[in-house]
Amino acid sequence: MKSEIGQNTTIHLAPKGLAILAIVGPAFVWCAEYIGSGEVILATRMGAILGYAVLWAPLMGIILKTFIGAGGAHYTVCTGEGMVDMFGRMPGKGKIVVWVVLVTELCAGAMSGGSVASAAGIFAHSIIPLKPYIWGWILTAFAIVVVWSGTFDIIKYVMSVFVFLVILGVLYVAVHTLPGLSEVIRGLVVFSVPEVPGWAIELGNVSSNPWNEILPLIGWAAGGFASQVWYTYWVLGAGYGMARGRSYGQPCDTSALSRMTVETARKVRGWCRVVYVDATVAMIIGILVTGGFMLAGAGVLRPEHIAPEGPSVALELSVIFGKIWGKVGAMLFVIAGCAALTSTLIGQFAGWPRLLADSIRICFPKFSQKFSWAVQFRMFVTFFFITNTLIVYTLGFKPVFIIKMSAVVEGLLLTPFQAVAVLIGLVWVMPGLIGKEAYAILKPGWILKIGLIISAVVFGYFCFYKIPTYF
Repeated sequence: MKSEIGQNTTIHLAPKGLAILAIVGPAFVWCAEYIGSGEVILATRMGAILGYAVLWAPLMGIILKTFIGAGGAHYTVCTGEGMVDMFGRMPGKGKIVVWVVLVTELCAGAMSGGSVASAAGIFAHSIIPLKPYIWGWILTAFAIVVVWSGTFDIIKYVMSVFVFLVILGVLYVAVHTLPGLSEVIRGLVVFSVPEVPGWAIELGNVSSNPWNEILPLIGWAAGGFASQVWYTYWVLGAGYGMARGRSYGQPCDTSALSRMTVETARKVRGWCRVVYVDATVAMIIGILVTGGFMLAGAGVLRPEHIAPEGPSVALELSVIFGKIWGKVGAMLFVIAGCAALTSTLIGQFAGWPRLLADSIRICFPKFSQKFSWAVQFRMFVTFFFITNTLIVYTLGFKPVFIIKMSAVVEGLLLTPFQAVAVLIGLVWVMPGLIGKEAYAILKPGWILKIGLIISAVVFGYFCFYKIPTYF
């Protein structure tokens, strides 16, 4: 069974039930990309400082951002274009939104990529003792090799391996540090903000304000603004729904969408269910891994009064973990951390060039006419290679500081606006593209819309009421 809606687009029936799990792919790229610096360093550090009582923080961040990612992916499945193109169709002057995205993400990409490469180099150094900045360059080069072709399948397979390594390492550690079940449940469901303990403040690298630890982790939980945009690219690469047969760097075929039949819409609806399952898989993996790193910090580092900071972060972690479980436990934790950071680096090299190439295409149409999408993609890959190299060498000695600042700026400030923009895209932009009858079938459910509204409100609260106290 298949349905024709345009010259180059064929919509097949989506799998149902457990068969959906057989084609899950974007989820592994998404969660492998966003499981990185926030989880490895910030979650472990926050667990060490504030303990099990703040398990709710990353749980809330991941769930709320999953609504944003799933909402953007719903739009992509129904239209065949990514989130940046959706921003360009916002009411009024949509290009202004894209301009904001272009400027902020160009800066955020350079800083965040450099901080992740730096942190990954520090963890790799604890496995094989090359200088951390040399490891940072090596891992950056490896990431470029993986993403240079722009092919989704290569990225998916590599990221799936890294996800397995992360899960293996962190679950081994978490199981050995698991406290009483009641304590874990209380930390997940009770909104508690404990005071920073005196021993942590005496270290000199921890603020007395607990939100200085909580906000960056919420900002990086499930990735920042860009991660939700990238998820729509991974859905495009997987060819779900209207994304089937389409290439990167293309707006949707508006004429074909306007002719979408009810029969086609019903088939596309099946792919919306697929993407919900896919996003849920990424969410579950993210919650388990982030919680695992927090449990490790609370169970291992907190009793030792250690809050990881600076270039010795991986060495401190491996030594403490080695005291408890020997070389195997220490090595598994460090490998998991290195794998998580490297997979994030690959995801960033695959995602940011796509995001910026789309933004350039909308803001500077003539530039895109002169250079193909593949050329633009590789231009930005090269740009981030240069910025990563410089930042790894000059700023790599403060990975926690750089990561925390990137998390607040890219992971919190833009998120409420992104939630609102995705909601507008689903309820205003999409019906204008596919028509009333098709939209009646493909419109988002009330759970997704309420989730986006709650995301906008919660992250808006953090931006306007909590971030000012951070600085």
